Amino acid sequence: MHRYLLNISYIGTNFRGIQKTINKLEEARLDTNSIQGCLELALRVFRPKNEIQTVLSSRTDAGVHALHSTVHVDLERSDGKPYDTSTLTGVLNRTLDKHKLPIRILSSQRVVDTFHCRYHATGRTYLYRVAVAKSVSEASKGSSLKNKGYESFVPVEEIDRCYFLHCDNFDVERLHGAARMFLGLHDFRTFMSVSRQKSPSRDHPMFTVRKIDEINIRPGQTLALGPNAKLATQTYDYWDIEIKAKSFLYKQVRRIVGTLLALANSRIDERCIYQMLTIPSKHNWDSRVVVAPACGLYLCRVHYRETAFDLPEEISQ
Repeated sequence: MHRYLLNISYIGTNFRGIQKTINKLEEARLDTNSIQGCLELALRVFRPKNEIQTVLSSRTDAGVHALHSTVHVDLERSDGKPYDTSTLTGVLNRTLDKHKLPIRILSSQRVVDTFHCRYHATGRTYLYRVAVAKSVSEASKGSSLKNKGYESFVPVEEIDRCYFLHCDNFDVERLHGAARMFLGLHDFRTFMSVSRQKSPSRDHPMFTVRKIDEINIRPGQTLALGPNAKLATQTYDYWDIEIKAKSFLYKQVRRIVGTLLALANSRIDERCIYQMLTIPSKHNWDSRVVVAPACGLYLCRVHYRETAFDLPEEISQ
């Protein structure tokens, strides 16, 4: 039996999420509505001797994408030899493409049997893409864009890939200032949605304490091409919001982003954010804040120490 780390990316629009949700009575059936289920379907091509059970490093909800996530899996070949990792990557990608699944294996590698893609991760970085509509007068300069077109135009290449926000006033300086309020160690109970999955650890008073290492807000760019790209840049200002932490609570990133955007749009003020951070409670969520939709969220990277993957010398040779 050998353990492999798969570096994966996917478009989550048509999936229920990354995690399979089949109960004990349905274990023999594959869940093709989840990223995990589709990966296990593709891995069946190799016909390993053991039952295929993938382990996820990070959970993403329905509609959330990943530029880089990780999965580990144990595979036992009939002859006892390890699988060639380049073959593993190539065959999996061809299988996923054959089934027209928007999942790709970036690379695969053998790791020590004690490696765990979730517990050995040192951090995770999420990217949120938002496009803020410019004022009608500014957007229509040098273009034939009319008011109705301005209100409804979304580049076809960007459908379900970005959050398009129409608002009268958007203050980027306040956005940057509010981001700094979230840095460091806080009890993020207010920023956690209640999951339907029960876990004893959720009742622990320290469960909702998390440390935000970085929040970076930078000008972004459209994914549109040709005429759509020109129209998109005339219509919207794109912003990339990157958030890094060791781990996150359920929907925490989307709630933080929604709060930042609400402040930049003057629906709330800094005092509201301060209260949500310092009086942590699921009842203290400000109803004026709209949780940022899943379509704009990308898991950007799962971080590991370089030594986490090291194989013993006699195995790696």
